Amino acid sequence: MTLGPGLRALQVGLRLLVLAIIGFILLPSVVVSIAAFSDRAILTFPPTGFSWRWFEKALTYEDFQQGVRNGAIVMLLASSIALVIGTGAAMAIDRYRFRGRALLQAMLLSPLVVPHFTVGLGFLILAAQIGMARTYTLVVACHVVLVLPFVLRSVTVSLRNLDGRLEQAAASLGASPRRVLFTVTLPLLAPGLAGGWLFAAILSFNEFTASLFVTAQRTQTLPVAMYNYVREYADPSMAALSAIYIAVTALLLVLANRFLGLGRILGVEHGR
Repeated sequence: MTLGPGLRALQVGLRLLVLAIIGFILLPSVVVSIAAFSDRAILTFPPTGFSWRWFEKALTYEDFQQGVRNGAIVMLLASSIALVIGTGAAMAIDRYRFRGRALLQAMLLSPLVVPHFTVGLGFLILAAQIGMARTYTLVVACHVVLVLPFVLRSVTVSLRNLDGRLEQAAASLGASPRRVLFTVTLPLLAPGLAGGWLFAAILSFNEFTASLFVTAQRTQTLPVAMYNYVREYADPSMAALSAIYIAVTALLLVLANRFLGLGRILGVEHGR
């Protein structure tokens, strides 16, 4: 079908608009990444010289290193726990009809619309009420709540794309429900499970707003350590660390899309 001149112009205009929006969104990241190579001891743009020293400082600063270790511990625990809970909840919601099903789904997805500072403040108040210190347990519990919707979404989409006839065939050959689950269902859901875990891990590691309320000096994650640093210093170390953040996150998403197919996992494109 041939488009008329007016429709072609509209199509070109929409594409240019999308490119302009993408450029506007990416512009701060580009500016920060360029400023990270400044040779001056104060954050400036454009940089007057080129230097790698701020990347070296960002990688060797003790508080940042501790923040990475704490963030990795919280990330691994929170994303793994969220994967187990989210998988079980997704299978129950998708395959069974029971009273309160819609309410359960709404509650599990509510962190998508509830501001994160509200969740963090709520956990802080709860911890104070029961006399609980701001340990890893509190931080992990808070992060599990925040990343659970993304696991639930990923696994739910994978379940809906799953061919139920394969499970029926295994059951008809004498496999028990447990054997069907572990030898058929979960292996077929593997891309969705991996994608959900990856999104949960990235979001947990980057979470700042809620973490600010539930972390202490001993358990502060990297975003909180960055916040504490920027309150006292204005050198390009923060820009260097941000550039590393951007590069690592982008690389993980590109690899995940290449090997897992994020479009199918998130339901934005249909499997072939």
